Amino acid sequence: MKKNPSPVMALAHSRATFSASDAVALGISRVTLSRLVERGELSRVARGIYTSTKRQPTEFDGMLEVAAQVPSGVFCLLTALRFHRLTTQSPFEIWMAIPGKARVPNIDYPPVRVVWYSGDVLSEGIESHLIEGQSIRVYSVAKTVADCFKYRNKIGIDVAIEALQDAWKKQAVTMSELHRFAKICRVEKIIRPYLEFLV
Repeated sequence: MKKNPSPVMALAHSRATFSASDAVALGISRVTLSRLVERGELSRVARGIYTSTKRQPTEFDGMLEVAAQVPSGVFCLLTALRFHRLTTQSPFEIWMAIPGKARVPNIDYPPVRVVWYSGDVLSEGIESHLIEGQSIRVYSVAKTVADCFKYRNKIGIDVAIEALQDAWKKQAVTMSELHRFAKICRVEKIIRPYLEFLV
């Protein structure tokens, strides 16, 4: 007869990563987590973040680990482009937008590049995606393209143009969406010549 998994291992198998506070909320002590790490059943991937040692790594691991540590953050710019498969870039940093007055998250690994957003630039265009039972927040394709033009001095205008052209070619955006987010990001004049070239 197959033995039912313990509550902590059931938690570990239900999502890619989980926090110590998630475990404590289920009545699982931090001591128990430490013992399971010592026994090789759990792996501590970051401060207070755990995963099952039986889980197979995926391309989303860095995002999942950061999302678990900064649930209020939103993946943006190069990381959002990579998520939407709109760039040939392979950033070694995880790009995350946080509120303008928020403190930089203290994350040992993976490396995180923080960008401070505020107002509609922060709140508009957020999508939630479920990956291995864990929810992450990523800006939509159209919002990401507009962000790339807004932050072209950080990532390069060539990256922004490539993202726009690729998104349009893949029919991942509409012209009305691009106009809407260009207005929110205040890049209407900058992006207009490139939009005219598309049609």
